[in-house]
Amino acid sequence: MSSVSRASHRDTVVVLTGAGVSADSGVATFRDAGGLWEGHRPEDVATFEAWERDRAMVWRFYQKRRAQLRSVEPNAAHRALADFAVRCEHAGVPFLLVTQNVDDLHERAGSAALHMHGELASLRCERCGARVRELARVDPDHFVPCAKCGHEALRPDIVWFGEIPKFLDEIDQAMEQCAHFVAIGTSGNVWPAAGLLGIARAAGAATWVQALEEPSNLNSRDRFFPGRATVAVAPMLDRIAEAVDC
Repeated sequence: MSSVSRASHRDTVVVLTGAGVSADSGVATFRDAGGLWEGHRPEDVATFEAWERDRAMVWRFYQKRRAQLRSVEPNAAHRALADFAVRCEHAGVPFLLVTQNVDDLHERAGSAALHMHGELASLRCERCGARVRELARVDPDHFVPCAKCGHEALRPDIVWFGEIPKFLDEIDQAMEQCAHFVAIGTSGNVWPAAGLLGIARAAGAATWVQALEEPSNLNSRDRFFPGRATVAVAPMLDRIAEAVDC
């Protein structure tokens, strides 16, 4: 359902989602409990240095987070975005969904998304680059070796702090054609994703922002829809659908 036009005119709708879109599904974020992530500091579990220092602890942490995905479901905001993508497709409006989230709730709701920060459902070999997706269950106490090159331990396919986000070329291409940019559930503090709203605004795109509270990168030119994503996203997307005639 996700496509990007190569046309010379600007007509693409780009949507960026952050933790707020999954919060009502019960997915934990770094900003829960005063900046701790399930009792861990980010530098203890979300850096390559942490992986090198204590692979067993980092592995257990991410496998427990993967297991948590089995206990949560997509919410009304995820489903509204999937429905909006279908409306855009039927109207011939190019649409791209980009997410900072590592859960699979967009996909389970029916969307196709570019995961800038990787995915919990994927493991990656740091030696040969091979990826393994959708393992039903992974033992939190035992590493998974790489079936391709034999490396002893696949790492979580997550973009840790200090690493380069994924799909930057595809996102840049879409931003060049962006007529409407939508930010949902983002804090406006995590770069480079936080810069996309300003880029769209400076290029003359219509900018739409939905969040529980005003994000740090909000501007008076943005159309702001406060509240929980499960309540506010669908009405906002209806407004955007009117604007793009889909």
